[in-house]
Amino acid sequence: MYQTHLLKDKTILFIKILVPILITQLGLFAMNFLDIMMSGRAGSNDIAGVAIGSSLWVPVFTGLSGILLATTPIIAQLIGADNRKAIPFTVVQGIYLSIVIVIIILISGAATIKPLLNMMNLEEPVREIAFYYLKALAYGMIPLFVYTVLRCFMDALGETRVTMIVTLLSLPINALFNYLLIFGKFGFPRLGGVGAGYATAITYWCILAITVWIAHKRQPFSQFHVFKTFYKISFTKWKELLFIGVPIGLAIFFETSIFSAVTLLMSQYDTITIAAHQIALNFASFLYMIPLSISMALTICVGFEVGGKRTNDAKQYSYLGIGTAIGMAIVTGIILLLFPSTIAAIYSTDSQVISLAKHFLFYAIFFQLSDAIGAPIQGALRGYKDVNVTLVLSLISFWVIGLPSGYLLAQFTSLGAFGYWIGLSLGLTVGALLLFIRLRFIQLRFKRELQKAATN
Repeated sequence: MYQTHLLKDKTILFIKILVPILITQLGLFAMNFLDIMMSGRAGSNDIAGVAIGSSLWVPVFTGLSGILLATTPIIAQLIGADNRKAIPFTVVQGIYLSIVIVIIILISGAATIKPLLNMMNLEEPVREIAFYYLKALAYGMIPLFVYTVLRCFMDALGETRVTMIVTLLSLPINALFNYLLIFGKFGFPRLGGVGAGYATAITYWCILAITVWIAHKRQPFSQFHVFKTFYKISFTKWKELLFIGVPIGLAIFFETSIFSAVTLLMSQYDTITIAAHQIALNFASFLYMIPLSISMALTICVGFEVGGKRTNDAKQYSYLGIGTAIGMAIVTGIILLLFPSTIAAIYSTDSQVISLAKHFLFYAIFFQLSDAIGAPIQGALRGYKDVNVTLVLSLISFWVIGLPSGYLLAQFTSLGAFGYWIGLSLGLTVGALLLFIRLRFIQLRFKRELQKAATN
């Protein structure tokens, strides 16, 4: 990151930071897609087991790894304040905390996964594959969470292109080990869907090794000597990370878990409806990578300016990001409106499923427009380290407004399954408006605090 003075320069720097983040997020999305797609070639039980396992794992990972995203605004503000000496200490404490989080996940998973799977109405082969897929993934949790901290460190420096390259390298590694372990090629055991779990775990170890080497050997990361000093555990720094990170993680969990809840509620409908819903949901999740990436870029840019006490620059980046997200949402909305059949045909060849999916994709237009406003504002607020109110607003928009209104529309109107989408879009819209009000309040408060400090 570096200071800019003109809006044109800010736009160029923002795009330089944003594009690698977007490619990285799409790459991470593609890894999960590869697991499901390649498992499908092994058999219907395999794809079902991996899909169930993924649906349980993704909300847990995104929520708990969200805690570690606190590293980004903390380091971004340290850089903006030119306090570089504190950065390696922050990174190492983040690594310690990530390992503790993994231990908690492993202990909790060992106690709850089997009972949870037994509660589901699954065929025995599917239940078994889901369990062993998750067990295989567990071997890669430590490297995944440690990598998340190192990625936050690199991104906070504005070097998002590096983590993009690492993610792109991970895709062929993941595809190779999927091929070897799912199908039992070149003397490897044929593990079916479970092999996808081991392949992903191996991939996580590989990308951690690559990232550690880069952090140790390559500029500008090597100048911080992250691994040079063995720091003692600092509960004070953990408290700072958790104070910012827990609300971020919970806000992300509220958002990702809502889709799991809707999927469970959709089980009352026929197979065609469920399949069509899943198509629209998966494509909407793919499109969400755009506002999510803009959100992450804003955390870096706004955090840097806030650390440097540059009020107007932080505000300009905020509106630049929100405007970019809305513009992209309009473009993707037009694509959804013009090509719903083409999109649905990517996922299915069943004419009934495609026909119904077209209707779900229409409602996805409004869903992603609301996301385009809310997600970037959350990112900007994280740059200010303002996360607690965002957590409350996420809870209200999804679980107090979105899901209940969706349930009422689905159960007591002729909208049926489409009611859930309308309800969630309504919740997102209300949440986006409340977040915007919060952003304006924080911007004005930050300006007043700086003016007061200048007069004293």
